[in-house]
Amino acid sequence: MTAKYFLLAGAALACTAIASPAAAQDAFQGPYVSVFGGLNAVRDQAADSLVFDTDRDGAFDDTVRTATGENAFGPGFCNSGVDGATRPCLREGRGAEYGARVGYDMRVGGGPFLVGGIAEISRSEVTDSTTGFSTTPASYTVSREMDYALSARARAGFVLDESVLVYGTGGVSWAKIDHSFATTNTANSFTEVNDDKLRRGWQYGGGVEFALSPSITLGAEYLRSSYRDRNYLVEVGPGTAGPTNPFLLDNPEGTDLRPSSTNLRTQGFRVSGSLRF
Repeated sequence: MTAKYFLLAGAALACTAIASPAAAQDAFQGPYVSVFGGLNAVRDQAADSLVFDTDRDGAFDDTVRTATGENAFGPGFCNSGVDGATRPCLREGRGAEYGARVGYDMRVGGGPFLVGGIAEISRSEVTDSTTGFSTTPASYTVSREMDYALSARARAGFVLDESVLVYGTGGVSWAKIDHSFATTNTANSFTEVNDDKLRRGWQYGGGVEFALSPSITLGAEYLRSSYRDRNYLVEVGPGTAGPTNPFLLDNPEGTDLRPSSTNLRTQGFRVSGSLRF
């Protein structure tokens, strides 16, 4: 079943649950397995750009300049990919998300307060791209997307009328982030460094679950995630470019570039179905 049809089916089931919740005394107690699907979006993209280390001292605080002293990236940046060397920028930053989890809930003292834990695997189809435009003209695009994420979260909440659970959740996550680089510059050489590594991060959010029976619940959840992604960079080398090439003026061996944002931040809305034991 594709993510699109999963979302439609989950939304329909959630509406059914809201319309006619079934009381279930033990629905939120013990182990369970869940599948979920939803929409995911990149956060904090507006100010994204590329940053440069022209002298390769490890600090990305330099400006790439032409032989006449002008900013070689004067045309600016956009927070997406492009189709060619110049604008317009493409519409990106949103995509489907889906996965599965196992969890365990415990009612504290038999009352409405609940605590639990979740282990989860998920995949997101969202792409986060940043493009810079040089005066050549040429475009330079760094893209990253989450191959998969492994997460462990705690959750705590209250059970209302024995059929509705309202909760908050938070914990740690590790994401396999894949990077790619594209450019219309055919003179310099480009080498990607520190690609395809597991990145550690955190998650927090909240949600609601509805009990259809003691063994079946449906839910909706909002979740924010953030992953540290600061080690990836692109080494720009001489290639066939001459000594007055902007990337070679400060250091004849080249310049390093990377996205200005050293975190991949996302937010998502999911619907879920759970089978409890």
